[in-house]
Amino acid sequence: MQEMKKARFEALAAYCRLPQALFYAEEVRWLQAHDEAILIVVIRDFEDGDYAAMFLARDLKERYRWISITKFFETETEALAAAPEQVEKLFADLDQERKQGDEKGKPVDFFTPVVAAVKLNPDFKTITSLEGYSPTLELIKPMMRWFEDADGNFVEQFQTTGFDARLWELYLFAALVEAGYVFEKSEPMPDFCAKSLRGQICVEATTVNPSLGPDGAPVPPPPKETPEQLLAYQREYMPIRFAGPLTAKLAKKYWEKAHVQDMPLLFAIQDFHAPMSMTGTGSSLAIYLYGVVWEADKDANGNLVIKSANVTQHNWGVKAIDSGFFRLPGSEHISAVISNPSATISKFNRMGMVAGFGSPRVRMIREGTMPSLDPNTKEPLHFTRNVNAQDYTEDWMEGMSVYHNPNALRPLHPAQLPGAAHHFLRADGMLETFVPKFQPFSSVTLISVVE
Repeated sequence: MQEMKKARFEALAAYCRLPQALFYAEEVRWLQAHDEAILIVVIRDFEDGDYAAMFLARDLKERYRWISITKFFETETEALAAAPEQVEKLFADLDQERKQGDEKGKPVDFFTPVVAAVKLNPDFKTITSLEGYSPTLELIKPMMRWFEDADGNFVEQFQTTGFDARLWELYLFAALVEAGYVFEKSEPMPDFCAKSLRGQICVEATTVNPSLGPDGAPVPPPPKETPEQLLAYQREYMPIRFAGPLTAKLAKKYWEKAHVQDMPLLFAIQDFHAPMSMTGTGSSLAIYLYGVVWEADKDANGNLVIKSANVTQHNWGVKAIDSGFFRLPGSEHISAVISNPSATISKFNRMGMVAGFGSPRVRMIREGTMPSLDPNTKEPLHFTRNVNAQDYTEDWMEGMSVYHNPNALRPLHPAQLPGAAHHFLRADGMLETFVPKFQPFSSVTLISVVE
C-alpha cells in the first residue's frame, strides 16, 4: 500500500461519498494498492473514537465504490496494520469483489469519438491530443464515469458544437460534489437537483455564446480600447448578452415542476461569447442582475468612496432591455445566480495537476488578479503562482461568485455553497460581499512542456 494525496483520492472517488457518512466518521488517511486497483481510506468514528480501513474498487461501470471494511480498532496504526492482508484477499478475487449488482449499461465514455474527425470541436481535440492538457484528460476520465447523461446527447455535444456548455456543466458537477452534494436524476430538468447535509438545491446551467453573422461565423465583440468603449461594453453590451440566456431560462418556469418546488433554484451562467471573455465581465453580470451601477472615487482625505445608482435600461445599437433581472416577474423563484470566470479548461488542467494526473513534463504558471486588502484602493492585486509547486492548492469552488436574489421566495443560505464569494444587495444600493481568503477575479494559466 502507498500513501496518496487527498486531492487525488477526491478526484478518483469523491463521487461515491454519501453525505450522511460525514455525520458518523471523518477520513484521516488515504492510500492505494496495486496501481489504484484498490483505494484505502482510514476513518475515525466520531462516537467511539476508534478507527477502521475502508476499501474501494472500480465497479463494472468503472466507478470507485465501497467493497469492504476492516473491523474497528482503538488506534489508526492498528487499522492500517490490518489493511494489507485484506487488500490482498480482495485483489485476488477483484473481478468478483468489485461487482455491485446495480450496474446498468456500459461505462460512460466522453472521449471515444462518436462523430467524424472533421466535426470534432477544436478544444476537444486540444485536450485529447496535446501533452500540455493531459492533466485535464486524465482528471475527467474518472469524473465521467459518474456523470449521468439525462438528455442523451451530452457526449456528442461535448465533442462538437456544445463543448463550452458541457464543460461548464462538468465544472458545476465537480463543484457540487466537492460541496458534499449527491444527485437525484429522475428528471432531466433542471440540470442538477442535489442534496447534502446543508440542504437541497436545484441548478440550471446556461452560457453566453458567440453571436453569429449571416455566414454563420462568430461576430467579434465590440472594441474596448478606450475608457469610453470599455464602459459601454461593461454597462450596455454585456448586460444585454447576459440577459438573453437568463431570461430564456426564466421563461421555462422550472419552479413549477413538482421535484423543484420548495427548493432553492439557482441559474449558473458562464460567458463564452469570445475567447477569454469571462475574465472581465463579472461586474457586468452584477449590474444586470441588480439594476445598479457602482462608482468608486476618492474623497478630500484620500479615502475610497463608493456610490451606487439605479439603472433602468441597457442599450446597444437598436437593442434595449430592462435592467435588473432580479426585478423581473417570476425572478422571485430564482434564489441566486452563480458564475465562475475561472471555470475553464485551464481550471481542469490545474486541478488535474494538483491531483497528480497528466504528463510529468507539463509545467504551469498561473497569473491573475485578486481583491486588495487595502480599503482605500480600487486597484486589484496581481498574483503569480507555480502550479507545479508542492504547496500549490486549489479547489473547485475557488473563484465562484454567488449573487443572491434580494426578492427570493426561497433564499439560499451561504453555507450551501461553502468556499464561494457571496454577494448581497443592501437596501442602500451597496453590494455587500463575503469573500474567502483567496478569491481571484480572473487568471490565465501559462502551459509549457519541458524536454
